[in-house]
Amino acid sequence: MNEGAADPGLYDFERWRDRPPLVWPGDKKVAVWVSPNLEYYEIDPPQNPHRKSWAKPHPDVVGYSHRDHANRVSHWRMADAMTRHGFPGSVSLSVALCQHHPEVVADANARGWEFFSHGIYNTRYSYGMDEAQERAIIEDSIRTVRDATGQTIKGWLAPALTHTPRTLDLIAEYGLSYTCDLYHDDQPRPVRTRSGRLISMPYSLEVNDHYGFFIYNMSPRDYAETLIRQYQRLAAEAETMGGTVMCIPLHSYLIGQPHRIGPFDEVLKHIAADGRAWITRSGDIADHILGPQA
Repeated sequence: MNEGAADPGLYDFERWRDRPPLVWPGDKKVAVWVSPNLEYYEIDPPQNPHRKSWAKPHPDVVGYSHRDHANRVSHWRMADAMTRHGFPGSVSLSVALCQHHPEVVADANARGWEFFSHGIYNTRYSYGMDEAQERAIIEDSIRTVRDATGQTIKGWLAPALTHTPRTLDLIAEYGLSYTCDLYHDDQPRPVRTRSGRLISMPYSLEVNDHYGFFIYNMSPRDYAETLIRQYQRLAAEAETMGGTVMCIPLHSYLIGQPHRIGPFDEVLKHIAADGRAWITRSGDIADHILGPQA
């Protein structure tokens, strides 16, 4: 056997059909949570030897300014659509945004949105970090979000989906209850760590708007229809298999563009009217599974 290819043992294999049915509040079928990525991208970040921040030579004014549309314009357009249909956000936050654009963070907080950490900047990666550096980022995330919003973060999504072999152990040690960095299931499942209690929160690459528009080259209408198909199948299967989770990960500089927001607004309207969705936040899902944090 090739030892290098061994299962890392982060979680057990559990066939969905062999599990006790998962029951959501009100006997809803699908826990639907929307995850706006509120991010800050540096125009010329320190270079990580393992991965470039921008495809073009620094400074990449085009890439930076495209993403800067998020905090200047498209956050507000996306957030208003969510609020209109009763969807709170579970924010994947570049915590430096609290200093760079506190107005965006304050707006999300006033809407009752939850915050979890997406690292300090989305242009600084975990690759190559030693333990002290990684601990400093976790501690900075907890302190910065608490100071800016009064909230204590419960979850983690590694910056630009980069992590180290110790990341999950460390966030559990610091008392976080869920990770969004595993994509292996449609229900929250226990994650094996050295200490603490950690679950995997179903996030999504498949229906992430970044993948939809940049990888799969979907039109706004195609993406909206994909979200509805995802929801309809998860709701139908939950009737017999137990509650499921649907995450809608968003980047406002994409979904909040004028030509995309209309079809997305129709998705939210459809899910809200269906009656089978527990429209919630990721931390509320974690609390339902594990019990509220102390």
